[in-house]
Amino acid sequence: MEYYKEIRKYVGHKPLILPGAVVCIINEKNDILLQQRPNGTWGLPGGLMDLGESMEETARREVKEETGLNIGELTLLGVFSGEEFFVRIENGDEFYALTVVYMTRDYDGTITIDEKESMDMNFFSLKNLPKGLKKEYKSFIEPYIESLQK
Repeated sequence: MEYYKEIRKYVGHKPLILPGAVVCIINEKNDILLQQRPNGTWGLPGGLMDLGESMEETARREVKEETGLNIGELTLLGVFSGEEFFVRIENGDEFYALTVVYMTRDYDGTITIDEKESMDMNFFSLKNLPKGLKKEYKSFIEPYIESLQK
């Protein structure tokens, strides 16, 4: 069982702090892999940490589950938290996201869409990001864009 679901039994909809990881997967053209969620918004593959996992393990597991890709070396881009990452979802659950953002060019496998988690998945040029890219994901991608300009 996912940790946060177990905790929700005790705290109801009250705010939680939920740690997670996302990965900027970059191809040979410097395009970034984005995932279209079932609600139509776009973001980075990733998700919430399970008990006993490191953040790197969380990133690798979530990418594998959501994309079918295996991830090798990860580079830390940033850690995002605070008031601007407060979320209230449709069922009333509230949480503060603490998100670790990684970047990798080291991946293999074939992209496979898990229909429970994704509608579509594509590589996008940083100059042509899709409409519907959520604000927080734009902020997660900014450190990668900055690293290209150095």
